[in-house]
Amino acid sequence: MNSSVFDYKSPNFDKLVKFGFSLNEGIYSYVTKILDGQFEMCVDISSKDGEVKTLVTDLSTSEPYILHLVADACGAFVGAVREEYERVLTEISEKCFEKDVFKSDYAHKVIEYVRNKYGDELEYLWKTFPTNAVWRRKDNNKWYGALLVLSKRKLGLDSDEKIDIIDLRIDPNILPTLIDGKRYFSAYHMNKKSWITICLDGSVPIEEICDLLDKSYLLAKKK
Repeated sequence: MNSSVFDYKSPNFDKLVKFGFSLNEGIYSYVTKILDGQFEMCVDISSKDGEVKTLVTDLSTSEPYILHLVADACGAFVGAVREEYERVLTEISEKCFEKDVFKSDYAHKVIEYVRNKYGDELEYLWKTFPTNAVWRRKDNNKWYGALLVLSKRKLGLDSDEKIDIIDLRIDPNILPTLIDGKRYFSAYHMNKKSWITICLDGSVPIEEICDLLDKSYLLAKKK
């Protein structure tokens, strides 16, 4: 399957069942007819890791149909099958899957902390940057935090490993005393005079991160 509609998402298994999926030996399966009943489409989702597999069968021959997955395949008929195929997957993605961009335990803890204390949810504002999200104050829409996924190398570290990071507002007077290139970094994609970046890898205790997040929230207060 080469559809991107499930990127950075995880299945909600209760919603899968409500949608019409059935569970058998750890696999959630959904079968439907597409293109006026000419094809049967089966969608399998693993309960272990959320992997999505699909099979489209031409009912006139009982053979698998794959041309809709071939990028160079063209023509009105192939296009119609591809459109129906994507429509089904998009509906499943929108109704049964949830955002799951950030993988680290610390990222999940921070998200829960903000949700419980400020009632705010991450906002994904850029379709072209699906791994970038922000929190905004309700009273003035100012950002007080951002979560991103990026390579450690972009922070000046000697590694291409992908990592969750958080950007926070910081008192400019305190900023120089924190940045060390190991735990605290010059702000990535933010004003380097008033923001700071922290890797959510355990190098900075979660309590310290939440304290700085609270301070960032106050710094974003309407003046």
